[in-house]
Parts: sequence; structure tokens; C-alpha cells
Amino acid sequence: MKKGGTRREARQRAFQTLYGLTFPTGHSSEGLQQVFTDSPAFTDPENAKAKAPELPEKDQSFAWELVRGVYGSLEELDKAVGSFSQHWKVGRIARIELTILRLALFEMLHMPDIPLKVSINEAIELAKQFGDHNSPNFVNGILDAAARSVEKGDFGVRKNI
Repeated sequence: MKKGGTRREARQRAFQTLYGLTFPTGHSSEGLQQVFTDSPAFTDPENAKAKAPELPEKDQSFAWELVRGVYGSLEELDKAVGSFSQHWKVGRIARIELTILRLALFEMLHMPDIPLKVSINEAIELAKQFGDHNSPNFVNGILDAAARSVEKGDFGVRKNI
């Protein structure tokens, strides 16, 4: 399978794990790895007891890097979301869209090897798959504004964590 296809699956796994963590269940950072490893296909309630399908090791590492990075940067990412979501407070943004925005912004700010447009396009695909009919436009609008700001250097140099 090509790089983009498996990375897309890795992003889906990261999204599902992070989305699951938005519900108050008392997960500690120590339990994060177990949640990631055991994350069910949240979109298939009948399959909730099943383990998620295996990803190739490099894609699993990529997904885990996203989960750890987003989870460890929530304050920074929410501040960024808030600064680009005109007329929307972060607390009012639906969990699905907020999780997608956090994931994409983490890539945009901390994974300089991934082009900004790729992060935006992948976020739009997640919004189409998991959100409602308004989600792709909402996500695109916020991320386009963020990309312009990143390109201008408003966030400093894109850097790995």
C-alpha cells in the first residue's frame, strides 16, 4: 500500500483514539498507550469489543506520535484553535471537529516534514468521514487561516517535539 494510504489509516487510528479520550473516563497519560493499542473502531458500535486492525509498524509509530503529541499539547493546540475559529469558543466546537483540528494543527506546527496542504487535506477527509455535512468546510476554514499564519512565521519555526 502506498505511503499516503497507510498514513491516512494511521491518522484515522490517532483520531479515533483522541476522540475517545475526549469523554471523561479518567484516562491517565500512562493508560494512553493501552487506549491506543486497544482502540475499537468507534464508528462501528457492533465491533466495540474488537481490537483495531493492525497497521504496519512505521504507520503505527506515526499514529502513536500523533496521539502522544496531541495529548501532550492540548493547551497549545486549543489556544491555536481559539485564535482561528472566529465567533466560536473552543468549548462550543463539537468534539469530532475539535479532535480533527487538534490533530491537523499538531502536524502543522510540529511535523515540518508534512506539507501544510497535506495536513489540511487529510483533516478534511477525516471531517467527511466522521463529521456532518458542514464539518469539512468548518475544518477547512480554520486550518486555511492557521496555515497562512504558520507560513508567515507567526508560530515560529515548525519544529518536532
